[in-house]
Amino acid sequence: MGGCFSKPKPVEFKIEVVLPEKERGKDELSAGGKGSPRAYQGNGTARHFHTEERLPAPHSYPGPQDCVEAAICHVKDLENGQMREVELGWGKVLLVKDNGEFHALGHKCPHYGAPLVKGVLSRGRVRCPWHGACFNISTGDLEDFPGLDSLHKFQVKIEKEKVYVRASKQALQLQRRTKVMAKCISPSAGHSGSTNVLIVGAGAAGLVCAETLRQEGFSDRIVLCTLDRHLPYDRPKLSKSLDAQPEQLALRPKEFFRAYGIEVLTEAQVVTVDVRNKKVVFKDGFKLEYSKLLLAPGSSPKTLSCKGKEVENVFTIRTPEDANRVVRLARGRNAVVVGAGFLGMEVAAYLTEKAHSVSVVELEETPFRRFLGERVGRALMKMFENNRVKFYMQTEVSELRAQEGKLKEVVLKSSKVVRADVCVVGIGAVPATGFLKQSGIGLDSRGFIPVNKMMQTNVPGVFAAGDAVTFPLAWRNNRKVNIPHWQMAHAQGRVAAQNMLAQEAEISTVPYLWTAMFGKSLRYTGYGEGFDDVIIQGDLEELKFVAFYTKGDEVIAVASMNYDPIVSKVAEVLASGRAIRKREVETGDMSWLTGKGS
Repeated sequence: MGGCFSKPKPVEFKIEVVLPEKERGKDELSAGGKGSPRAYQGNGTARHFHTEERLPAPHSYPGPQDCVEAAICHVKDLENGQMREVELGWGKVLLVKDNGEFHALGHKCPHYGAPLVKGVLSRGRVRCPWHGACFNISTGDLEDFPGLDSLHKFQVKIEKEKVYVRASKQALQLQRRTKVMAKCISPSAGHSGSTNVLIVGAGAAGLVCAETLRQEGFSDRIVLCTLDRHLPYDRPKLSKSLDAQPEQLALRPKEFFRAYGIEVLTEAQVVTVDVRNKKVVFKDGFKLEYSKLLLAPGSSPKTLSCKGKEVENVFTIRTPEDANRVVRLARGRNAVVVGAGFLGMEVAAYLTEKAHSVSVVELEETPFRRFLGERVGRALMKMFENNRVKFYMQTEVSELRAQEGKLKEVVLKSSKVVRADVCVVGIGAVPATGFLKQSGIGLDSRGFIPVNKMMQTNVPGVFAAGDAVTFPLAWRNNRKVNIPHWQMAHAQGRVAAQNMLAQEAEISTVPYLWTAMFGKSLRYTGYGEGFDDVIIQGDLEELKFVAFYTKGDEVIAVASMNYDPIVSKVAEVLASGRAIRKREVETGDMSWLTGKGS
C-alpha cells in the first residue's frame, strides 16, 4: 500500500479528534432568519409573501445577551483550504479559511451529526465525511444531500490580525437551520377537491419536493399522500436499527407540516391517474384534481414464491411495524434472512445481538457480490462469520414449513433444513408503479418511469423521482439508470420542485450511499454497474481499505471502510467533472485526491 495513501494532505487533519456523536434522534425545528419577500408566479399573478406570514423566527435579531463573541485565532493560524473546529463557550463552530477569507459555520452535519472538520473542502463548499452532504461555506446552505437542514452561518470579523466570531447562543446549541419557507395562503377548506401540487409518495423525494417548493416561495396548496400510516420517516434506518419507533424515525415533527401548510394524507392509495383531466382517484373513491404532479411511489419488496409462502412470521421490511415485529419474534429465537444485499445483511447484523441464531441464504457465492465484487464481499462475509452468522450460499429457499401456522423451518434447494422462528426476505424490489399502467404516463419494460434531466415524464406537468425512476446520469454519458438510494431521492425531489417552478434545473449529483454493520460503516460513491476490475488499496483483512471499481481505464465507483474522508474526496473529484483514470489508482499515487492538479 503506497505510503502517500495513508496520509492525505495534512490540511484536513490538523484537528482535535472528534468522536462521532450518537445519531441525532429528534429534529429540532429552527426557523431561519428573515429573508426578503420573494414573488412566485402562480396562475399568472405574482404573489408576494411577506415577513409577517413567516413562522416567527426566534431571535432573528439576537440582542447582545443572546450572543457570544470571541477572538478565536490569529489570521496566520490557518492556511488557505484549512478547517478547524473552535470552541465558542456555548458550542463549537467550524472555522474555514478559503481564498484568504474566513467563514464560520455550524460544525456538525445536520443529517447524522458527523464532524464536518473531518470532511472535504472544495469549490466553496464542505462535504460531510460520512454521507456526502455538501454545504456552501458562504451561506451555510445545503447544496447536496442527504438531509433536510442547512448550517448556521456566523459573523466573522478581523481586527488587529485576530479573527473574531460572533454567534447567537441558540444557533450554537441547535446546530441546524431550517431554510426560510413560505406558508400556504390558500387553505384547503373551501375547495378540498383540488390542489396545486400533488405528490404521490412521502419518502425523501416527496418530502424534499414539498420543502423545496416552500423554500422557493411557493404558497399554494401542496398535498403529499402516502400508503404509510406515518408522516415521512427515515426508511434507511429501519434495517439498521429494527427497534426504532416511528417518532424516532420521523424526518419532521407534526408541527412542521402544519406550520408550512404541507398536507399529508396517510394510508392513502392512488389507484388511477387521469392525465387528460389532471385528476387522481384514491382507493376509497376520493378524487383530487391537481395542476402539477410528482410521482415518487418508491418500490415494493419482492416476496418468496415457494411452497408455504403464506406461513406466518415471514416478513419483508417496509415499515417500522414490520421491523419492530421482527425483533420481537427473533429475541432468543432462530432467525433466517433470505438475500445478502444491503437490507438482508443490515438486518442480519442487527439481529446477532438479539437472536439465538442468525442464518443467511443467498443465491450468489458471496454477499454484495454484484455491487462490491468478490473480494470485498468475502471480507465482509468473514466479519459476519466472526459474529456467529451462518451462511448458506449458492442456494435458495424451496419451502417454508410451519407448525400450527407459524414458521418452524426453512428448507433449501440444497436440501438442508434450517430451524427458523422468523424469516426476513430481502431479495430486491420492483417499482410500485402498477397504478400507472393505463395512465398514458410512460413506463419501461421493467415498470420504471423514465424521466429526463429535469425529472419530467413524457406527460407535461407530471414529474417523477426516487426509487421508481430511470434518469440520465450526467457523468456516465447520460446513461439511463435507476439508483434506488436515499441521497439520490433527495436530489431528484429538489430538481422536480425547481422545474415545477420553471427554474430549469438539471439533476447532476454524484451518487453516494452507505451501510452500517457491527458498528462499522461502508461508504460508496459513483455508479459501478458493469465494473470489470477492482483495485484495492489498504487491508481487506483488517477492514481498513479503499476499493476502486473500474471499467476500461476509468474509475466508476469507490467503496471504503475505516478510511474517511476518502469517499467524500472522490465524490468531490467526480462532481467537479474530472475523470479518474485506472492508472492513477494502480500506481498508488494519490496526488489527485489531495487536491493537487484537480
